[in-house]
Amino acid sequence: MNNMYGYVRVSSMEQNEDRQMIALKKAGIPDSHIFMDKQSGKDFHRVNYEKLVSRLQEGDLLYIMSIDRLGRNYAEIQNQWRMLTKEIGIDICVIDMPLLDTRNGKDLMGTFIADLVLQILSFVAENERENIRKRQQQGIIAAKARGVRFGRPETPTPNDFGEIVKKWEKGYITVDAAIQKCGMSQATFYRRLREYRLSRKQ
Repeated sequence: MNNMYGYVRVSSMEQNEDRQMIALKKAGIPDSHIFMDKQSGKDFHRVNYEKLVSRLQEGDLLYIMSIDRLGRNYAEIQNQWRMLTKEIGIDICVIDMPLLDTRNGKDLMGTFIADLVLQILSFVAENERENIRKRQQQGIIAAKARGVRFGRPETPTPNDFGEIVKKWEKGYITVDAAIQKCGMSQATFYRRLREYRLSRKQ
């Protein structure tokens, strides 16, 4: 007996998969046959996608909400589609794009139209991924220009840093004790120490 499966993908843990899940359940796919990844679509190295592919057999039917849920890499989408439909021999139904339902139009013209639509949509998916990446880069550049700092916040230098350094230099405390009193990492302590000594020479 042929099985129906569903695949859901969102790009991050914060994104909501409800719309995709509702559509797949409406298509009659049981929860145990729905595989979901919360991961970028830049490639197909995804744990649950690989589990899904390992279960697929000839004659099975795979539902996805839209082609960009499958992936966002033009060449990889084409390769995966051929692998799934030609090598494994399953059918694929893209819910948002009825023309991409391999159960329909299996004649030459139907196959040609489906291949053409797939090429266009997979190109659009990758182009959108590139646009997202560019917008993120532009946003970071703009934020940095406004003075926004990225990464972990810097550990503040204590007001008595100079006194702590003097005690360490005179041997009253160990370097580990000095670092602990400053509440910073060893690397940060030595960096601030260099800055402190340089400022004293000026």
